[in-house]
Amino acid sequence: MFNRAVILLLAMLSSVSTRAATTLEVGYVPILPMAQLYVIEGEGWAKAAGLNLRKTPFAEGPGIVQALTAGKLDVVYFGIAPAMVARSKGVDIKVVASNIVEQVALIARGDLTLYMLRDPATGLQRFAEKKGRKPRIASFSPGSVPHAVFRHWLLEVAKLPGDRVEIVPMGAGEIEQALLSGAVDGASILEPILTSVAAADRSAKVVLDGAEMMPNQPGAILAVRGELIRKNPQAVRQLVEMHNRATEFLILYPDKAAEFAHKALSPDNAQLSLESVQKAIVSPYSRFVADPYRILESTQTMHDFQLKTGVLTKPVKLDQLFDTQFFAQITEGR
Repeated sequence: MFNRAVILLLAMLSSVSTRAATTLEVGYVPILPMAQLYVIEGEGWAKAAGLNLRKTPFAEGPGIVQALTAGKLDVVYFGIAPAMVARSKGVDIKVVASNIVEQVALIARGDLTLYMLRDPATGLQRFAEKKGRKPRIASFSPGSVPHAVFRHWLLEVAKLPGDRVEIVPMGAGEIEQALLSGAVDGASILEPILTSVAAADRSAKVVLDGAEMMPNQPGAILAVRGELIRKNPQAVRQLVEMHNRATEFLILYPDKAAEFAHKALSPDNAQLSLESVQKAIVSPYSRFVADPYRILESTQTMHDFQLKTGVLTKPVKLDQLFDTQFFAQITEGR
C-alpha cells in the first residue's frame, strides 16, 4: 500500500512538472560557435530546469532577423551583426551573453596562400597582377559577422579599396566545398571549416587570425526577446546560467562537448568527422567566452563600421541592445 501511494505521488509530481515546463522557441544557426546550445541540450540541463527548448535551425542570421520581425522566436543564437540589424529594425531583443570572440579568420588556398603569407595586404594586389583577376573570397552574406569582419580588415586595417577582391556570399557547407574544389581562393570563415579545409588541402592555411582582422571581435551571441524578460525573467536567468555553465564545460571537457557538437552539426554535413570537431573546439579560433561585458567595446567598433558602410541604416544604442543583469546575477561573488 505504501509503495503504491509513493508511486501515485511521483506520478502526480511528474504530471505537474510536465505541465509547468516552459516552452521557448529557439532560433539558431547550426555552426560551431553555437556550441553552448549543443552542450545544454546534450547534458539535459534545460529539461531538468523545466525548460523545453523548441529549436528551429536557420541557414544564416538574416533569416533569424526575419523570423524575429515576424514575432516567431523567444530565444536566438546568432551573430552580433544581425542582432544589431534586428534592433535597428525595431525588434525588441536583448543580448544577454556572448558565445565566442575572434571566431572569424581568413583562410587562403593555392597561390593566394603564398602571396598573403608574405604580406596579407600587398599579397592581394600581387595575386591580382599575376592572375589577371581579383581574388575570390567566400563568406556569409552581407550583414553577417564573417562578412563584416573581413570588410573591416580590408577597409580599416589594410586600407584597401572595397573592390580589391570579389566577395562571394554562400552558406557554410558551400564554402567548404568551394574551397576544396578551388572555386574560391580563400574564405573569411570560422571553425570547423578552418580545420577541415586545412586537413584536406595542404595548400590551405590561415593567413589572418581573428585578432588581426578585428581585435576581440564579437561573434555569436545569445539573445532573447524583451517580452520574455518582462514575462519570465526567471527563465532567462536559468538560460544564462546554463549558457555560462556550458561555456565552462567547453573549456574543461572539450572532447565530450565535441560529441554533442558533432551530433548537432553532422546531419547538415555528412563529411564532418568527430575528429575535426574535436580539433576545432580547441583551436585558437574557438575562444568561447560567455561574458557579455567582454564584447561591449568591440561591438561598438563593429556597429560604427556597419553604420559607415551602410549595412546598418540607422544607429543602435548598445545600452538598449545589451542586458547584462542576468550574467551579473549568476557570477556575483565569484
